[in-house]
Amino acid sequence: MDLRELPLRERKKARTRQALTETALRLFTEKGFDHTTLDELVDAVEVSKRTFFRNFPSKEDVALAADTELWSTFLAEVDAMEVSGLVLDAFRSALRVSLARMEEGWGARFLATRALCAVTPAVEAHSLRYCDQTTQAAFARMGARTGFDAGDVRLKLVIEVAIAAWRHAAIGWTADGGPGGLAGLQERLDAAFAAIPESIALTGVNLPR
Repeated sequence: MDLRELPLRERKKARTRQALTETALRLFTEKGFDHTTLDELVDAVEVSKRTFFRNFPSKEDVALAADTELWSTFLAEVDAMEVSGLVLDAFRSALRVSLARMEEGWGARFLATRALCAVTPAVEAHSLRYCDQTTQAAFARMGARTGFDAGDVRLKLVIEVAIAAWRHAAIGWTADGGPGGLAGLQERLDAAFAAIPESIALTGVNLPR
């Protein structure tokens, strides 16, 4: 997103939020999540606690801002899209568009967030809860766009497969240090989705015991 497209007041809010997320990730990485206080964070950004809580409910939420930025954009894209073909393709398209809309610096923050999750149980647990909430929202939003009930097992399975493809792409990309930036992540995502049909059709091989 280009902040220059927003009204002045919204640009200021967006810049404050960005400063909070970037500073939080830096402090959490340098000092550790548990050893960084909220007072230290707001002092570093020169804002009040009230301003912090207008933007984020908790320290865990500011740590996961990169995740929430992507998936809130994704859900908004689903709400606006027309689904006339495969649901799997629609999911992939909405996710690709959402990645393309991430602001400069999002990839670095996403990498830092994933690294933080790997060493901070509280953040990882919060991430898992957020993932579950987002998955449930995806069932409902995609169901509304396709005419399927959100509880339809077919819809749930295809969305869960799509989310698994995203996780595979994101985990591999972050483990390698984010090569190629967002374009590299997009390539991994495309490759993961392309592998789905063959993966589902896999058959076992009888090996001698």
